[in-house]
Amino acid sequence: MGFFSFFLWLLFLLLIVPLSNVLVAHAFTGTYGVNYGRIADNIPPPESVVTLLKAAKIKNTRIYDADHGVLRAFKGSGIEIIVGLGNEYLRDISVNPDRAVDWVKENVEPFLPGTHISGIAVGNEVLGSVDPELWEVLVPAVKNVYNALDRLHLTDKIEVSSPHSEAVFANTFPPSAGVFKDSVLPYMRPLLQFFSQIGTPFYINAYPFLAYISDPEHIDLNYAIFLSNPGIYDAKTKLHYDNMFDAMVDASYAALEKAGFGKMEVIVSETGWASRGDENEAGATVKNARTYNRNLRKRLLKKKGTPYRPKVPVKAYIFALFNENLKPGPTSERNFGLFKADGSTAYDIGFTGLKSSSATSSLLSIKVCGLQGLAQIAFAALVLVLIL
Repeated sequence: MGFFSFFLWLLFLLLIVPLSNVLVAHAFTGTYGVNYGRIADNIPPPESVVTLLKAAKIKNTRIYDADHGVLRAFKGSGIEIIVGLGNEYLRDISVNPDRAVDWVKENVEPFLPGTHISGIAVGNEVLGSVDPELWEVLVPAVKNVYNALDRLHLTDKIEVSSPHSEAVFANTFPPSAGVFKDSVLPYMRPLLQFFSQIGTPFYINAYPFLAYISDPEHIDLNYAIFLSNPGIYDAKTKLHYDNMFDAMVDASYAALEKAGFGKMEVIVSETGWASRGDENEAGATVKNARTYNRNLRKRLLKKKGTPYRPKVPVKAYIFALFNENLKPGPTSERNFGLFKADGSTAYDIGFTGLKSSSATSSLLSIKVCGLQGLAQIAFAALVLVLIL
């Protein structure tokens, strides 16, 4: 009886502990997500995008701002969405805690809980960029956004993160040699320390495509796009890698270990392959894009880890949902989409596209048939009443 009383007392204590003190927000369901970039003037409206994502059973997406039209469209969809706080806001928010609160109140809180906003990405590829002034303000901006969420009692629902590019690394080959640049470490270490405290993973934009086009003579294309190849052997860890994607993830784990954060999870915030490119962008073809994205999707759906972290399933957001015709830079930048501007698939990796004409007519025919059916039932019931 004494043990039973103790058990009830312990259960009572657990129930009265504030959930915000014990829960950590997680911004990812399953292992597969897609980046929903919108630097284009010809892509489908957000409402159609929701239909597209649900049809493809994609449960995670990221946007690079906090567009209210998008957030309203995602209401009730059940899709987890990470919103972005752009680099242009970092300086102001880093020195103004109230501005961070205002931003969350304006761009996040009004859409909850109908829209499942699961994370805020504070800045994008800041560390290692060409603007060192932003490096200095990233950590205080991240902390102010988190504190704003805390003031609004949202830290147990919304994760705060900041994705990085490969520019933060001094070396990534072989994977065990992964290490952060000395110039980045004074800013990276306090960021990782804070993320370690609040349970945020390390988000990295990992592109075998970019690595391949930078050195096509020495990198095996098959190794980059998950086809059969000899792979590489890491002598330090005695591990074999048959694809570059896994090697990039494990290089991140190695760098985190060396910085003192070996237990932090790595999530790939961007990866993809361009279906078109300029003459100097070797490998930017529809065939290679289809092969990379199809094999990557199969690999992620298996919920497997990497050679160095075999028990931690790899999670990744694919870049990108659509070709974005207004993006600056080389041709490849405008051709990473899994889907074309009209919502049809750019190539087949197992998804069904939204072909505007057929999709619309199909939806309309379903609605019309449904209404006709209801009308027929109502008419039959009326006839029956009159007869009786």
